[in-house]
Amino acid sequence: MSRRSGILEFAVLGLLREAPMHGYELRKRLNTSLGIFRAFSYGTLYPCLKTLVASGWLIEEPGSAPEDALAASLSGRRAKIVYRLTAEGKEHFEELLSHTGPDSWEDEHFAARFAFFGQTEREVRMRVLEGRRSRLEERLEKMRASLARTRERLDDYTLELQRHGMESVEREVRWLNELIESERAGRDQRRPSSDSSPQHDNTPGSADGLPRLGSSESTGGTPSGPDTPPNPSNDTVN
Repeated sequence: MSRRSGILEFAVLGLLREAPMHGYELRKRLNTSLGIFRAFSYGTLYPCLKTLVASGWLIEEPGSAPEDALAASLSGRRAKIVYRLTAEGKEHFEELLSHTGPDSWEDEHFAARFAFFGQTEREVRMRVLEGRRSRLEERLEKMRASLARTRERLDDYTLELQRHGMESVEREVRWLNELIESERAGRDQRRPSSDSSPQHDNTPGSADGLPRLGSSESTGGTPSGPDTPPNPSNDTVN
């Protein structure tokens, strides 16, 4: 499985954990809620859905038709397929949520992970945020070293482009610092004064006081791609 396919499967499972959806609705949610998937076509989404069904993590159900069966047959319309998360799929998604390895710190995977922070335990959120910050600090040091070596050989426009890239990374590091401090403050507020041992709130969705996520300062996701029109034939059952 490629890294991009793994990110897409993670996002699909996360969205279907909220509610069952048909393919067109899933594609729309991936575009609007998770902008990093704007470049994904239906030719990518439906094979992913088939793989998740074959793995036992999703099931396909015929959607409810607005008209009766006779009217549907006369009009030639067919009921849409609705994808529903199975118990095994929910368990698998929760395992993915608990993962905090280096993959979760990379640009696209971090964006997908952050989109589902409301379903992620506080301690896991902290490890992902701190890992992402460390990764960006390493990247920033390399960019500064590279700029120092090549500054004299660069024209003004290339130099400005490199400075712009550094400023973008610095801005995200500041944003991550704010998120991490907010997570720590929320954790500290939940420590009972009569108990010296810390008690962490591991309830998903308990990130109180987080700064508002700005589109220009979020995760450095991938640029938008063309939006492939839906293919109704891929989203129906006979």
